[in-house]
Amino acid sequence: MPRIAGVNIPENKQIEIALTYIYGIGRSLSRKILKEAEIDPQRKASDLNSEEISKLKDIIEKKYKVEGALRREIMANIKRLREIGSWRGFRHIRGLPVRGQRTRTNTRTVRGNVRKTVGSGRKPPPGPT
Repeated sequence: MPRIAGVNIPENKQIEIALTYIYGIGRSLSRKILKEAEIDPQRKASDLNSEEISKLKDIIEKKYKVEGALRREIMANIKRLREIGSWRGFRHIRGLPVRGQRTRTNTRTVRGNVRKTVGSGRKPPPGPT
């Protein structure tokens, strides 16, 4: 199982899809990386040799922020929004939608208003004691 950027890449998938298992890499960025590395996107991850894997590692590590570094940057951005007291920071603190979504009918679980579905009104008879 090839390991790139600290993530085990699934061997049974095409390399274009397998690269998307890395946090911060989607389909379009995966295609761009494979084009730069001159690797066919249709090949399986298990068919890559060590030279191709090292080429992919170098491209990803040098040019793109992925996994831990990207997560740290996102958390730092959210922390900054909270500290300056912006609207988005306030919404992050409260655990509410940040990007303008409505909350009257949607986001019930986020707001803590979970409604359970109700079965039939009849309760089963109590068992023997």
